[in-house]
Amino acid sequence: MNAPAAARLPTVDTGLSWSNSFAALGPGFYTRLAPRPLPAPCHVASSPDVAQQLGLPAAWLQSEDALRLFSGNALPQGGEPLASVYSGHQFGVWAGQLGDGRALLLGEAQTAHGPQEIQLKGSGLTPYSRMGDGRAVLRSSIREFLCSEAMHALGVPTTRALYLCGSPEPVQREAVETAAVVTRVAPSFIRFGHFEHFAARSQFDALQQLADYVIARFYPECADGADCGGHAGNRYAALLQAVSERSAALVAQWQAVGFCHGVLNTDNMSILGLTIDYGPFQFLDHFDPGHICNHSDRQGRYAYEQQPGVVLWNLYRLGQALQPLIGDPAIAMGALESYRTLYPQHFMQRMRAKLGLGAAHAGDSAVIDGILHLLADQAVDYPIFWRRLSLAVADADFEPVRDLFADRARLDRWLLSFEEHAALSGRAPDADLMLKNNPAIVLRNHLAEQAIRAAQQGDFSELHTLQHLLQRPCEDHPGHEARTGFPPDWAAHLSISCSS
Repeated sequence: MNAPAAARLPTVDTGLSWSNSFAALGPGFYTRLAPRPLPAPCHVASSPDVAQQLGLPAAWLQSEDALRLFSGNALPQGGEPLASVYSGHQFGVWAGQLGDGRALLLGEAQTAHGPQEIQLKGSGLTPYSRMGDGRAVLRSSIREFLCSEAMHALGVPTTRALYLCGSPEPVQREAVETAAVVTRVAPSFIRFGHFEHFAARSQFDALQQLADYVIARFYPECADGADCGGHAGNRYAALLQAVSERSAALVAQWQAVGFCHGVLNTDNMSILGLTIDYGPFQFLDHFDPGHICNHSDRQGRYAYEQQPGVVLWNLYRLGQALQPLIGDPAIAMGALESYRTLYPQHFMQRMRAKLGLGAAHAGDSAVIDGILHLLADQAVDYPIFWRRLSLAVADADFEPVRDLFADRARLDRWLLSFEEHAALSGRAPDADLMLKNNPAIVLRNHLAEQAIRAAQQGDFSELHTLQHLLQRPCEDHPGHEARTGFPPDWAAHLSISCSS
């Protein structure tokens, strides 16, 4: 698996201009190799929206050339395929060297929206596969494809999904499944773990080279430090603070929408503040702050309510990796303080929007804490509550909201306090704002599971229907009440693990 292997694959002219700025960092950062071709591939789904972003005709996604390229059976003309090396902490424990064990960066496409890296996930063995097989299965690939695009539609920063193909090739997980490849798109797939890798090996020249690359490409405002957190002359502290601030905004959006990532290892943290690596994720059904969506997470490290703290812990690991460049530990600690300050501000801003309230006002936190405690105590469905509350404010009919609570008297007391607080602060709840921030549909586990079960039988229609609905999450979808309503009883027994 080396450079000559890539030459043996045919090439496809995508019409895009390709380069690979990451490859210019040098061979210490990656291994060049070709994907392992996927036998008998078939097109499962694709995203016209991502294609448009890249400058690809949507119709081209249905072509044989697209299938050959995104199944790993061909390479783009001008692409430079490679797998990158990184390390990381997994479940709080140093795991040592990791890397792209089943992913391959095809290259970097030049687009009207700036350079975009295009990566295959499930494209075969790499030097970093360790004990893995380098493949992804159809089940997990459907989940990643749908959730990447669903999160984008919700306004949550995320990697995107361009293409999904399947194959009859058998892959062993908990049971024998079939293979798939999902094509992911992002400005960069660099993770916290990339920095940890070089710091752990005392390869400080490579660490600085990587940091300078990230600053030049993605954080130019941090180049002299002065305009990025006030760290005059310390560009690396400025970078740490900027990443902390993006991460604070990201996790606040997760918490507000009820998203559980499930495996927030440092190698699954994007240096750009994107949601990356969709594995055992879940959107909350009933509101349970202690919910654990990953059955491999026996200690609950990545439970929903733990996510803000875990992201900060991961940022400390990034700060530790950057310490040789920052110099003074006190400066690094100061750069991380921005997360502690900004996360609660971002979270409150998101929750005020869910309540239809505008600018911050004294007493907001009491109202927000009050409803979150009530939702938890009553085990109320999280997405349905917020959507019904939005419609109730719009229609002045709160009975559908009251129907969600066993203890209606407690809800009535909260509704009264909410009304009084809004009146005292001079902010009548804005129903339009609420409807834009409280989706009618999210990718619940049972919805993904229904699409997966049909797809495993060769029927992709449910996947395509879900994809269409999730592109417009905050609109009502008449005729799709089964997809926007309560989860069925069997959904409570779905088990999602790191192989999902």
